[in-house]
Amino acid sequence: MGGQPLTFQLGEIPTVQERFQAVLKRRLQVEIQNHPPLFPWESQLIDYPEFVEEPSIALVPAWGWLAQQSKLNLPVSLPDKIFQQLMEKCQLLLTSSLPLGPKLVQAVESLFPEDYQLINDLAGLVLRTSYRSVDALETIPNIQSDYSDLQPRQQMALSLIAAKQLLENLTLPISFTNPVIEKQWQTNAGTLSIRVELQALGQKTKLCVHGELPTSGVLKLHGNSTQVIGSTSAGGNAPGTGEVVAESANLANPSVELFCERANKTYTLEVECPEIEEQPLFLAINLMM
Repeated sequence: MGGQPLTFQLGEIPTVQERFQAVLKRRLQVEIQNHPPLFPWESQLIDYPEFVEEPSIALVPAWGWLAQQSKLNLPVSLPDKIFQQLMEKCQLLLTSSLPLGPKLVQAVESLFPEDYQLINDLAGLVLRTSYRSVDALETIPNIQSDYSDLQPRQQMALSLIAAKQLLENLTLPISFTNPVIEKQWQTNAGTLSIRVELQALGQKTKLCVHGELPTSGVLKLHGNSTQVIGSTSAGGNAPGTGEVVAESANLANPSVELFCERANKTYTLEVECPEIEEQPLFLAINLMM
């Protein structure tokens, strides 16, 4: 039987397709090399460096006082933002005459604005319970859980426990029965150490504060002092102002002293370490007679 002859055998079609694709690919490569495509923001071809020596966007440094959270006895870490907010609240409450319970509530309530009564109840439980972890207040299925995995009640309990420990960390109670107290605070540059001594000089009482800072910084002691004694730098204020300042140089070990009243009183110690954090660290020195 006669018929029209096929131009290609069926088995040859894939070979023709492969050749066509190879030719098309080569033409596209040549076209791209001769006329490289531009990004939407480019109007002409630009040669970019293989690497940038200095990043165009600077990294935001971590909050300087954040490292202290590692020293708290918490089973679950708080998010950095929440820890910072809690600490700022606690520092504002340091010199308040409120009892500890209301202080805890005020420190935490802004994190849970709709649950004031529950926070108040849990604060009482935190004060009454000999706890070592949040699961002493309520069972947590997985103690390695993230803060975001906890139930709201558990988050409240954890925040209250953290606030209580922060207030304790930020307070230095001192008296003649306990005339020397030391406190350490962890920073992202190392450990900050504060040593407070109470000395009786006849009818007068002297409060001495010594610091060992991980970087150069400034100590400021605030209070209605009767007389300011010389500090380790020329930065001391005039007698009777109620404030004395000591600046550290390379040794980063300032000290400051003042005569104080023989009465129950709270002095505020301000620690400035600009290389660590712009915001100062505030501690309360509770003088108990």
